This record gives sequence, structure tokens and C-alpha cells, in this order.
Amino acid sequence: MNVKALLDKINKRTPTILGIDQFSQFAILVPLIEKEGELHVLFEVRSADLRRQPGEICFPGGRVEKDDPDEAYTAVRETTEELGIDASAIIATAPLDYMVSPFGTVIHPFVGIINDVPLKPNASEVGEIFTVPLSYFKEQKPDIHNVTFKVEPGKDFPFHHIIGGEDYEWQARHMEEYFYYYEDRVIWGLTARILAHFLELTNN
Repeated sequence: MNVKALLDKINKRTPTILGIDQFSQFAILVPLIEKEGELHVLFEVRSADLRRQPGEICFPGGRVEKDDPDEAYTAVRETTEELGIDASAIIATAPLDYMVSPFGTVIHPFVGIINDVPLKPNASEVGEIFTVPLSYFKEQKPDIHNVTFKVEPGKDFPFHHIIGGEDYEWQARHMEEYFYYYEDRVIWGLTARILAHFLELTNN
């Protein structure tokens, strides 16, 4: 294979994230609703019966399925399933920056406006819902705390093949965890980070 043919082969593909096939992809929606003449952000409290993160506060969302045409569709589909509404009730959506988490997931967040319709949360997934005035978050700065990930090579790691051996200085991985507090609610983790990103965009 000559150089031109090699480059042509590479140029025919669309670049993506290296190793993306090993990541789970999720899409979520930051729902905005009008309440008493003011925009509110809607949150879910995960059902206590769920295996993962029961009782935690989150936005509606879920895994991107193979049949989903795109991530925006996933965000809307999951929101309708969890809040018991029709897709037509979500009258507008806009993409936020996607996130590659250190836990092997890619998160595609969107913000969307939900029309004034009755909400019927799916009890198997949603313990309860609540809203917070958007103006409240615009006046609040999140608490930010650092988390450090420690590298622990496996027992069969070939230290003898790398310079430094067992004394190799691994680069530490640091992550900021965001916390918002509203009444007796604690909003943290990826939900808080996505909320902070949304607020950064709308405050500029």
C-alpha cells in the first residue's frame, strides 16, 4: 500500500474518541418548566428500588440504544418514559457539551423545555420529582471538592518492561465534584456538573 492510498483510507473515516466502542453512551435532558411565571429546573429522585444509585438526585436520561437515531432522540425518549409524558410535550431541545467520565461512560446532555402538562413519573424508576427556580441557581455558586484516583496496576503487570519498574511515577487523575444545596436536597456528581455547565452557558 502506497502512502497516498494509506492516507485516503484514513480520510474516508470520521474521527471519533479512541476506544469509544468500550464506553457506554448515555443521553440526559435538563428539563425546564414554567411554574408560577418563572422558569424552574426539574429533578428526579431515583427510586429506592433501583440497583444503581438508589435515592440519588438526577436528570431524566438513559442508555443510547442501537435503534435510537441520535442522542437527542434518546434524551427525549427516556424523559417521556420516566415522566409519563408524550414527546410532543417537549417543545424545544438544545445540546450541551458531552462528557467523557472516568467511569467508562460518555454522557450526551441536552436542555429542553417541557410544556405545561401533567407529569406521571414512572414509579419503578422515579421515587419523586421536584423543581428548583432557575434564578436560585444563578445566585448560588457550587461547592467544589477534589477527588483523586489512585493507579493500581494488576498483579501480572509487566513492570520489568517499563523504565522505573515498580517505582514508575504514575500520573494522578484528579476530578472535581460539584455540590449544590437546595432546602434539604443535595445535588452532586455528574448531575451537578452538567447543571453548572448549563448555568455557565446561560450566564454569559
